[in-house]
Amino acid sequence: MSLSNTFRMMSLYNERMNKQLMDLCLALPVDTLERETNSFFPNIISYWNHILFGDLILLGRIASNEIGQLTFKDFDKFPSPKFPQDIYYNQLTELAPLRQQIDELINTYCVNLTEEDCDKFITYSTTEGDLISKSVADVTQHLFNHQTHHRGQLTCVLSQFGVDYGCMDLPVIVSEGSRR
Repeated sequence: MSLSNTFRMMSLYNERMNKQLMDLCLALPVDTLERETNSFFPNIISYWNHILFGDLILLGRIASNEIGQLTFKDFDKFPSPKFPQDIYYNQLTELAPLRQQIDELINTYCVNLTEEDCDKFITYSTTEGDLISKSVADVTQHLFNHQTHHRGQLTCVLSQFGVDYGCMDLPVIVSEGSRR
């Protein structure tokens, strides 16, 4: 299986899981969304903001190299990520449309991503100021891994709050797989 096919499948999983969890969170009372989680982030809204931060900063690094037809122009309507603790929106109802737009952008990126793109290296500065070079495949993998990691934390919090978040299994969520 090619990396680009795998990333297309992961972008569908990413989009569908974000929608599933966002719809669930949007139905929660505000006091639950703002409740202290005693976890990595202070509340559910902070988790969503951080996932958004990761997507924006990683996609921006890719766009600065015009990979997968992403360009800086694609980011004109989005907040500019600076720090992992950035809060773009205090209300989930304001963040949700941006989440959907970013997921659509990730899907478009993955559809346009080629095997040759995956083999390219990009150089960027981390939020700590370190200059590093990584393959596009590694940066793209981190994009999905970052979201999966923090969605896992978020589902743990939701579970502790008594919320059933449903099935998260890749073969169920993306039943069509990577070879459509």
